[in-house]
Amino acid sequence: MAIFTGAGVALITPMLQDGSVHYDEMERIINDQIANGTDAIIVCGTTGEASTMSHEEHIETVKACVEMTKKRVPVIAGSGSNCTGTAVYLSKEAQRVGADGLLVVSPYYNKATQNGLKKHFTEIAAGVDIPVILYNIQGRTGVNIAPQTIADLVNTVDNIVGVKEASGDMSQIAKIFSLTQGEIDLYSGNDDQVVPITALGGKGVISVASHVIPKQMHDMVIQTMEGNVQAAAKLQIQYLPLINALFSEVNPIPVKAALNLMGYQAGPLRLPLTEMEPAHQEILKKEMLAAGITLAE
Repeated sequence: MAIFTGAGVALITPMLQDGSVHYDEMERIINDQIANGTDAIIVCGTTGEASTMSHEEHIETVKACVEMTKKRVPVIAGSGSNCTGTAVYLSKEAQRVGADGLLVVSPYYNKATQNGLKKHFTEIAAGVDIPVILYNIQGRTGVNIAPQTIADLVNTVDNIVGVKEASGDMSQIAKIFSLTQGEIDLYSGNDDQVVPITALGGKGVISVASHVIPKQMHDMVIQTMEGNVQAAAKLQIQYLPLINALFSEVNPIPVKAALNLMGYQAGPLRLPLTEMEPAHQEILKKEMLAAGITLAE
């Protein structure tokens, strides 16, 4: 059984002006997400700026998320690293503090071979007793997890159950389904490909856009799963300009700007990320208003 089906939010980490984690605002965002139909919380991933966190801060943030969520929806913790030993440590700690599953990105910068990737993910999975979702995003890591590698891991390692696919390559995604006979929990890692990936057999999306349109992202998945593909496609196309605006600069720069515009205290970004360019923010604001999103005064 999948950890979740539907739309999971790739949660930002709200920050105070001094750069520390704003836990009160994090709880507010989590509560609003769950109230509006979000099906899972993915904490300390790319959108959560985990790469700027100390190990202690990373685990404390996962723990806080688990406590705030109160078992209403699953909590999936990002625990990947380009060091296998570090990824094992973060994964074990995430399980210890109550995460329901893990999202483990491929090791970045090292540019491991496919055999290296298999050994890396197998060692991480062996250190925990909770489900592991691989995260394939070559644009950030420099390496693609090949469909055969994903299939081999899902077919041979009991608790490696799926993949967040952000390659953007629909042929590759179709091949993953073929090699696993559809027995894989595959999630779209791109908000603009939710309907086609779900229609192929995906379980949903791990979404940035869910921060601002949680119900719509949930409905997009569920409508597709229920066979109402035309209605789901209409939603996908309707919100495409907003989704594009949310990726007009590197994530999570635009989504933090969007939440601040909505009146949340998402706060600043940690360097090396910087605030959104004014011209891009004007486009984002325009698309948010066009999508019917209420902005703060």
